[in-house]
Amino acid sequence: MSAGAHAVTTNDFPRWDQELLFKILDNIHDVVLVIDSNTTIVYANEAYARILGVPVAKVLGRRLDKIEPDAAAIKVLHNGRPSDGADHLDSLGIDVVGSTFPLYQGKYIIGCISTFKNVTEVVELNRELLQTKGVADYLKEQLEQWEQLPLSFKEYVGQNRNVKETLVLAAKVARTDSTVLILGESGVGKEVLARAVHNASRRKDKPLIKVNCAAIPETLIESELFGYEEGAYTGAKKGGKLGKFDLAHSGTIFLDEIGDMSLTMQAKLLRVLQEREFERVGGSTTVKVDIRVIAATNRDLEAMIADGTFRKDLYYRLNIVPLNLNPLRERKDDLMALTKTFLDKFSKEVGHELRLSPQVVRIFQQYDWPGNIRELQNVLEHASIVCSGSSIEIQHLPAHIIPSNNEPPNVKDKPGELKEVVARVEKEMILAALANHNNNRTKAMNVLGISRRAFYDKLRRYGIEE
Repeated sequence: MSAGAHAVTTNDFPRWDQELLFKILDNIHDVVLVIDSNTTIVYANEAYARILGVPVAKVLGRRLDKIEPDAAAIKVLHNGRPSDGADHLDSLGIDVVGSTFPLYQGKYIIGCISTFKNVTEVVELNRELLQTKGVADYLKEQLEQWEQLPLSFKEYVGQNRNVKETLVLAAKVARTDSTVLILGESGVGKEVLARAVHNASRRKDKPLIKVNCAAIPETLIESELFGYEEGAYTGAKKGGKLGKFDLAHSGTIFLDEIGDMSLTMQAKLLRVLQEREFERVGGSTTVKVDIRVIAATNRDLEAMIADGTFRKDLYYRLNIVPLNLNPLRERKDDLMALTKTFLDKFSKEVGHELRLSPQVVRIFQQYDWPGNIRELQNVLEHASIVCSGSSIEIQHLPAHIIPSNNEPPNVKDKPGELKEVVARVEKEMILAALANHNNNRTKAMNVLGISRRAFYDKLRRYGIEE
């Protein structure tokens, strides 16, 4: 036997002119692997060590079903049918492509031979190309549907103490790969916060892929998340399709309205969070992903767990770092700052300055905003379209937020009510002046026509914060 030959002998394996055979096999560029009927590796050529990086002596005599239980060679040994195509070697973490065929002695299978080459780099490159195209198509689709929201914590409008505490925690967790769960009512800005976390992370240059779990039909959500292979079902796209987890590889996936996901899909999602791998619909190949998960919901997940509609194990996987966003009615101190942000945007769109009248400021302060920040934005957009001048008045507002009785109170009803009315109007006028002049106090006091001392005295009296 030549020095380069590597083999062991078994009782049922045929004896060949080994010296000539090994010379031939060691000059083949592809890996050649031979196993006997017990899946014991009886031969590996020089290319095995060169391509796979494992010394041949370490695998000779070992059983392949213990090293790679899902290897194509084992299936060929069991069913006797030759196999061509791609395979993934879990023990080495590489992709290979090649052929495997059985060896017969009479009518009995006594082993099989596999020849293959390492195509990991090709597979990864193809995956990156498909992902790049998929992400580009996804972003194009999103740009056609809505404008991009603020992307960093600096652009996140919020001076409320609770909001600031949430943002400080969010900035800390953004630097890690920990799963984040954002909790809050509809319209409070959960997606804005998710984007801020992503853009403050090490993955900021990678994709952020959003999935609205409530908007996708139950019959389609699995293929949307994990993709599908060609022919997976009637009407499936030729060549298959990448799922949202494929598109988010190396980046972040944002699972919005996670509380609306069915129990069946919750179980499949749990596996992805635990193993960071999945299988496409209609496929058998395991796809590994490197992702950061941000989830959000307006549901009470703990109550859903008690009702049996949300998995407890999934909840603990998601609830590593919870971020709570208060509804707008609990952070009225941010109302005028948010209003100013939206008015600046709509002023550019309509081509002239927009500001709120004191009466509208009063209505805004008294309204509960059940639709939160999203409702505020919609109301201001409506008013900017209806208003022909620069001052947004009561008649420019949607009817549903205007109080049924907007008349001043009857001052005969209560002694001292006039002082209360005057104080309320003064506060509204100060807030309106600050909002209309980007919180510039000097301009606000000049517009109001009062001294600096009187102005700051009223700020303290009415509890108007920085």
